[in-house]
This record gives sequence, C-alpha cells and structure tokens, in this order.
Amino acid sequence: MNIHLSQIDHKPNDDEVVLAFGLLRQWAAMASDAEIDALDPRARALLETNGAPKTLSSSYPQDFTVTDEYKASLPDLQNGPASLIVGAKQQIQHVGISNFRLPIRYRTRASQDAPSQEMRLETSVTGTVSLEAEKKGINMSRIMRSFYLHAERDFSFEVIQAALDDYKRDLDSFDARIQMRLSFPVQVSSLRSGLMGWQYYDIAMELIDQSGVRKKIMHLDYVYSSTCPCSLELAEHARATRQQLATPHSQRSIARLSVEVRQEANCLWFEDLIDLARQGVVTETQVMVKREDEQAFAELNAANPIFVEDAARSFCDALLKDPRIGDFQILASHQESLHSHDAVSLLTHGSTFASQSLDPKLFTSLFHVG
Repeated sequence: MNIHLSQIDHKPNDDEVVLAFGLLRQWAAMASDAEIDALDPRARALLETNGAPKTLSSSYPQDFTVTDEYKASLPDLQNGPASLIVGAKQQIQHVGISNFRLPIRYRTRASQDAPSQEMRLETSVTGTVSLEAEKKGINMSRIMRSFYLHAERDFSFEVIQAALDDYKRDLDSFDARIQMRLSFPVQVSSLRSGLMGWQYYDIAMELIDQSGVRKKIMHLDYVYSSTCPCSLELAEHARATRQQLATPHSQRSIARLSVEVRQEANCLWFEDLIDLARQGVVTETQVMVKREDEQAFAELNAANPIFVEDAARSFCDALLKDPRIGDFQILASHQESLHSHDAVSLLTHGSTFASQSLDPKLFTSLFHVG
C-alpha cells in the first residue's frame, strides 16, 4: 500500500470520519474474534461484539437504582492491594479531611447570675488517622459519617471520644485525631459605663489518640493591648524633664494558650480558660466603650505595661495554678506600632508541645480578624 503523507497530515472532515468508521465496522463484521482481539485497543474500544460502535448516554439517569450487586461491583482503589501504592511504602502519621463544617450544640458555664445556656455554633472539624506503610489509603467519607452520628449531642470531650472510637474502628487505624474549631461568644461589660457587648474567642479542641494514649487539648486565642514599658518611661521622662507631651506606644497583641486537660480533671469550661487568660494579662481589648471607658482603658494600660516576655510568663503563672491543666504552650505576638516587625515569644511547659523545629508561619498565624 502506498501512503501519501500529504493525504494524512490534514484534519479529516466529517464525511471522511463517517467513511472510516463505516470501513472499520465492515471489517469487524467479517473479522474473526482473534483478529479483533489483535486490533489496536483504541480501535477495538470503538466496537461492540457485533461490530457496532459504542454509544454513551449523555443524560443523567434519574431512575437508576443502585442494587447490592451493583454496589459490590464498584471499584475501591483506596482499599486496593499494596502494589497500587504510589511512592515509598512509608507510614503516614496523619491523613484525613480538614475543615468540614456543621453546627454543634455547646453549653455555657452556669453562674450565680445565669443558668447554663445552650447555643448552636458553626464548627470546623478536622479528622485524621494514621496509615500503615502497607495500606494504599483510607475511605475519608467514613470520618464524616462517624462524626455525624454524634453531631446532635451536646458537645463534650466524651462525645469527641465516641466519634473518634467509631472512625478509628471503621478505618482500622492505630492512631487518630479530631480537632474542632469555633468562635465562642461571651458577653462582657465595659470598664466604667456598664455597657454590654459580645466578645468572640477563637477556640479549638483536640482529642489525640497515639500509641494507645489519649490527650485532650484546648486552644484559645486571647486578644489584648500591650503598652511598651520602655516607651512609657521615655514618655514620662519627656514630660518631667522638658514638659514635652509624649505618647507611649501600645498595640493590639495576641496570645495563643494551648493546654492539655488532665484526663482525671473536672470540666475545664471555655469560660474557665478565658478567665485564666484575663488573670494573666488584664488589658483585654474592649467591645463597647464610651469616653469614660476609653479613659479607663488608657489608665489600665499605663498601670500594666508589658513586654512580650512578661506576657508569656504572666500567662504561665496563671496556668500553673490550675490543677486541671497539665502541659501547655504559650505563643504571644505583640504586633508593634513602633516597628515594622512584631515582638514574639514562645513558652512551653512539659513534653506535649515541645518541638525543636517551628512552623515557618507559626507566629504569622496569630492574626486577629475583627
């Protein structure tokens, strides 16, 4: 056969495609099964056993019903053999899903003035498990299904433990972790005017099951004002020696308190951890203010000037006094109004949070969105 390149370099038109397809069907009608099997797979895919071309439906099958037999026939690559593993056959410490959201019921701490109240808050959930070196993967939807079984119960660490038990069993994993993040509202009073407003606290809870040992972790982002002690002294010096008005610099600052809740301890309420943060550093940012409140806040800052090192140690002092708290970590960032950089500190107590390496974006994660 003579093949002329000038004839095959051009793009075939519709008529030529139909003619070629018809020729293939004509050949298939006369060919033996062996000849069809020997055909190029791409050409063979165009043929049915009777030589007719395959046609695929482009309409969604509304009435299609999934039977048990059909379900059993579906491929399941994640539970496939180890031969399907891509890359090194190495254990993965955490694999799962991040930031699936659902409303969860929480209860406020009861006080002398008000009973415990229920509130439903949007919560971001991250669930992971360990994956052994010889396993291809996990069915991630099982994590969500396991969590949804418990989503209507009032939140507690016991509820998280039940969800973790379920998906750890379903996925046949040794280690597992659940993390829940939310913004928790607390009504607070202004300093002098008596106005009330809602302060929102970024809180996260973790339940970690590693090598058969479970730990309960709580994280709180606490936002406060920090007045530089050095700047305050310099401003007072200008006033005293030169009768020069000067303003010390202060800035919005953030601390992340991460605490291990002892297994045998009584409940550590969200409000309890917030109170401990307030005990450590009293200059929490305000919500509702009138002129007398703004003046009071200036006086409060002047009475409590604080370096970032002081903040870390002050929070530490408060946490050490609570018997419900075991290991903890304090991460603080004073987002300077004087400098174009931040002042930061990190204090760790115990082995739970100890690490030789720091996430490159650890301190930049301390950012308050008003």
